[in-house]
Amino acid sequence: MGRGAQAGAACEGGCAVIAARIAGLDWARIEAELDAFGCAITGPLLGAEECAGIAGLYDREEGFRSRIVMARHGFGRGEYKYFAAPLPTPVAALREGFWPYLAPVANRWNEAMSLAPRFPGRHAEFLARCHAAGQTRPTPLLLRYEAGDYNCLHQDLYGEHVFPLQVAVLLSEPGRDFTGGEFVLTEQRPRMQSRAEVVPLAQGEGVIFAVHHRPVSGTRGTYRVNMRHGVSRLRSGRRHTLGVIFHDAA
Repeated sequence: MGRGAQAGAACEGGCAVIAARIAGLDWARIEAELDAFGCAITGPLLGAEECAGIAGLYDREEGFRSRIVMARHGFGRGEYKYFAAPLPTPVAALREGFWPYLAPVANRWNEAMSLAPRFPGRHAEFLARCHAAGQTRPTPLLLRYEAGDYNCLHQDLYGEHVFPLQVAVLLSEPGRDFTGGEFVLTEQRPRMQSRAEVVPLAQGEGVIFAVHHRPVSGTRGTYRVNMRHGVSRLRSGRRHTLGVIFHDAA
């Protein structure tokens, strides 16, 4: 069975189902939370079998362009793999399905922060922009953590062209498959101490969050808040996460 067929099986009924789930999310709440906190939980995106199907791809050699062992680079402990093109069907469906809802938020944020880039209505057009600038390597990734593993606070930038939002989907079930391993987001406002946000996720839920910075209204106008994200120490078990990044890498 080829990788496309394997991914199709993991998609459980076709990617139109995933697109419909994304369309059915509470986007008014999500946008309000993104503006207020820089992150928002989606609600259910994938079923348990779909999560297991995607997580199960990790042990395969084919379908990935590289494997990163975090400790070798000072990134933390644990490992992850970047998918190769073409992306597995459900991963591509999530990337495409979120774009029409997140691109307007990204444009609004960039306008508020006086940043020039604007994002087109179709994700393929943005990828063409990335590829023309030499950012041709796919960035969606599958992460695996085991007991004692963690991910240091970081930003997923990868090149000149950066989409300011990304999505992480938890594929494992908290309390059954693992304990600990919470998603953590921090923000640094000018002349203030850092603020941390711990995001509890259920299996199959995603968190949408700022990649680099977000706009915040202050007494002297709008300013940029620097954002970083990571994962706290896993206390037991094994945790798989799907990372959906919308810009490709140089």
